[in-house]
Amino acid sequence: MDNKWEKNTLLFLTSQTISLFGSLLVQHAIGWHITLETQSGVMMTIAIICGFLPTFFLSPFAGVWADRYNRKMLIVLSDTMIAVTTLMMAILFLSGYKALWLIFVMSAIRALGTAVQMPTVGAFLPQIVPEDKLTKVNAAYGSIQSMIMLVSPMLSGVLLTVTKIEIIFFIDVITAAIAVMILLIYLHVPVHAKALKNQPIGYVSDLREGFAYIKNNKFIKKLFVFCAIYFILIAPVAFLTPLQVARSFGPDVWRLTAVEIAFSAGMMAGGIIMASWGGFNNKIHSMVLATIVTGLCTFSLGIVPVFLIYLFIMGLIGIVMPLFNTPFTVLLQQKIEEDFLGRVFGVFVMISSSMMPMGMVVFGPVSDIIKIEWLLIGTGLLMFAQSFFLLGNKALIEAGKPVLKKI
Repeated sequence: MDNKWEKNTLLFLTSQTISLFGSLLVQHAIGWHITLETQSGVMMTIAIICGFLPTFFLSPFAGVWADRYNRKMLIVLSDTMIAVTTLMMAILFLSGYKALWLIFVMSAIRALGTAVQMPTVGAFLPQIVPEDKLTKVNAAYGSIQSMIMLVSPMLSGVLLTVTKIEIIFFIDVITAAIAVMILLIYLHVPVHAKALKNQPIGYVSDLREGFAYIKNNKFIKKLFVFCAIYFILIAPVAFLTPLQVARSFGPDVWRLTAVEIAFSAGMMAGGIIMASWGGFNNKIHSMVLATIVTGLCTFSLGIVPVFLIYLFIMGLIGIVMPLFNTPFTVLLQQKIEEDFLGRVFGVFVMISSSMMPMGMVVFGPVSDIIKIEWLLIGTGLLMFAQSFFLLGNKALIEAGKPVLKKI
């Protein structure tokens, strides 16, 4: 029975990897379709807002559901909703309805499913993985995700070249169906304790408890404030670089594909590094290093005139991303009480889904007035400066220290 957690983890990660593969195909196809058809920062901003704003509104409630109900079934339901939405969009496109606003609507509905899925997955992993294995599993999962992120833009680019976008929609429907079947048929995990209790309906009180838990926890509160600012600053490098490439180097699908491949290859390498190394003993130190490098690389993207060097820098950003994401996720999974995991992850998803679009509300329209390069230079310098906030905060440094094994 000792290795039962390994089997359950493998099944769960397999299902999520298959689901992610289809979702990323659609995500790349939609992003490139809008970029190449409009070359407009405003249109990109609208698409991003449609993809994130619903997540902002629903994720806190989704966190409550993740603490109250069967987490596996919540993931199944969210995958199913995303698949049904994509299927309807594929049928509409085949019927000749290809208006841009339909893509915006689909992105918004898919974002509702993501709002449920993200906090639930974050809360579900500690339920099936031993605490001392969380860093290794999260890093390995991150590396697998990066591999899919490496393959999906290449395949999406090829498919967009040789076929219609609705074919990619159908592929996403098939992968989601496979992922759901794996969870329903093969993954058998006991429901967490709170979900088994007869609980009174009180979503607002549960939500209030979650916010109070965060407010009264110094390290979580300060970490979330840092992340809110970080997500605003990272918006240009996350969303405007495809537009920058199209404007400065040429509006070619292969260039957009190359950027995605470089970033994803870097993330895959970073995931492998984290899985084998585990990062610094203090998790905050790993996050500081990642923030410093990301800031310097973002600055560099604003001054590099050669596309090959541009790709190298994107790869470097990809490498350090797992050095930030993995310690951050494990820190929450280890430090937060199980009954609050869903709600805390829900609030984090709310922050991440609101701050980046909030940044794009400013950066997107501004990118149609001034060069994106100037935005990258400015935000890169601010990110570099922000990293020292992490390093100098005693509460965060204390929280990042290794968890002592229980004897």
